[in-house]
Parts: sequence; C-alpha cells; structure tokens
Amino acid sequence: MEAFNLTSSGPLIFILNGIPGLEDAHIWISIPFSMFYIINLFGNFTVLFVVSKEQTLHKPMYLLLCMLALADISISTCIMPKALCIFWFHSKYITVDGCITQMFFLNAVAAMHSAVLVIMAFDRYVAICDPLRYATILTNTRVAKLGLVGLIRAVICILPVPLLLRRLPFCANRVIPHTYCEHIAVVNKSCGDTTVNRTYGLVIAFVIIGIDLTLIGLSYGLIIRAVLRISSKKAHQKALNTCTAHICVMLISYTPKLFSALTHRFGQGIAGYVHILLANLYLLVPPMLNPIIYGIRTKELRDKVEKYICRM
Repeated sequence: MEAFNLTSSGPLIFILNGIPGLEDAHIWISIPFSMFYIINLFGNFTVLFVVSKEQTLHKPMYLLLCMLALADISISTCIMPKALCIFWFHSKYITVDGCITQMFFLNAVAAMHSAVLVIMAFDRYVAICDPLRYATILTNTRVAKLGLVGLIRAVICILPVPLLLRRLPFCANRVIPHTYCEHIAVVNKSCGDTTVNRTYGLVIAFVIIGIDLTLIGLSYGLIIRAVLRISSKKAHQKALNTCTAHICVMLISYTPKLFSALTHRFGQGIAGYVHILLANLYLLVPPMLNPIIYGIRTKELRDKVEKYICRM
C-alpha cells in the first residue's frame, strides 16, 4: 500500500524493496553480504596501510594496487550501507536526489575501476616487453597522471546519466525492486520518454567496457608475442607469473559484470531475485577477492603483510 501513497504531488522519494521474493530471508542474506563487506574493507585497508608505511613498496605497481583498493572500497560502500538498512531495519526510503547521487558515484567508481585495470595491463606490458626502460617509462608521477585521466574520463562519461534522469517525470508508483539505485530500474519508474536515457546508458557501458577490454587484450597480445620469443622455458614461466594476479583480477571483475548485464537484458525467464542477487554479488565479491589474490600472488606484498601481522 505504501507504494501507491507516493503520488506525483508527494515527496520525491523511491522505495527500495531489497530482494523481492526473498523478503523473509533478508536477515539471512545480510550475513554473507556483511561478511563480504567486512573482508573487503579489512583486505583493502590492509593493502593501503602496508603500502603507505613501507618505502620499498612506493613503486608504480603498488600505487596501482592502492588505486584498485580505493575503487574496491568505494564500489561496495556505495551500496552496502543502504542495503543493510533495508535488510536489518526495513529502511526502504531514499530520496530521488539521494538515489541519483548513489547511481552517479557507483557508476563513476566502476568506470574508474575499469581504467585502473587497463593501466595495470599497460604496467605488465612494459615490465615484460621493455623491462630495461620500465623505471623510466612508468614512474609514480606518470602512473598518478594516468589514474587522474581515468578519473576524469569516468566523471565525464557518467555525469550525463544523472543529468538526463533529472529531466524525467516519475510515476506515482516509485517502488524499485532492488537493493540500490540501478540505472535501468530507476529509468523504468519514469512516465516520460526514456529512449535517450536507455540509449546513452547502453552505449556508454559498451564504450567503456569495450575500449578497456580492447586495450587490455592488445596489451596481453603483445605480452604473449614477447613471451613466445623467449627461448628459455624458465623465463617463460617467470614472465607469465608476473601477470597471473592481474589476469585473475580481470576475470573476477569483468566476467560476473558481463554475465549479470546479459542475464538482466536477455534472461527474461530467470527469476527477478536471481538478477538482483547477481547485481549485488558482482559488486561485493570481486572487491573482496582482489586484495587476497594480490596478497597471495605478490611475494613482496605478502612478506610485508606477514611482518605487520607478526608484530601484532
């Protein structure tokens, strides 16, 4: 009934329903979600702390790890506080401005996250294909500038999304079957013409992911070509080992995102709660796993973390 009390003359608010069909299980669902979020915060803040404290880690590769950690923390933090309020306190109301703000930051950080993965691929390319010039090509200052370019790109590409939404009238029924303000879910609540919003959202998603995956693929194509030219099998293994962590992070970042997007648009036969669970998990699980992967696969970082753990 509360959905239909929100007439167009009433306050500009949405109702986030959480995970429709699983309302009775919200408390139980919140347990793994909370654990994922806590592990994410602990792991990524550990990376930030250790890298900031250790002078020997003040290198381009670890500066990129810090950028990735900040993006991972931000992505989960954009959705989890409100999701937990829905699960624990049934606090489902969110203003239209709050909804649009959450959407902007979530999408901008996701675009920035993708940009960091591209820079990491470039870092691995230089390290393997031109190792003698690595220190001169990739300095901390240059990596920071590349990160700034990625941030500017994210803001410029995503800023039209909330601006286009602000011009739309919203219907009286503003119930969103989701735990956060996902773009299409909000657009569906408009009574106006949403063609531009849908087209721009789709185009910008394909442009950002398409360009980034192309650049990453190009980097790894050149890396594979360089590795194949090395005659030593041991050198082959060493070169490929330096890329393992980045490849794992890419797979767990892009695969769930693409799978969720495809099932959302083309999986009409799939239950709604499955779409929403997937949309939450791809924003929670990869950020939780990224610091674990780099902690295990990067010996220098692992040793420093173990040193601080032993001091506790």
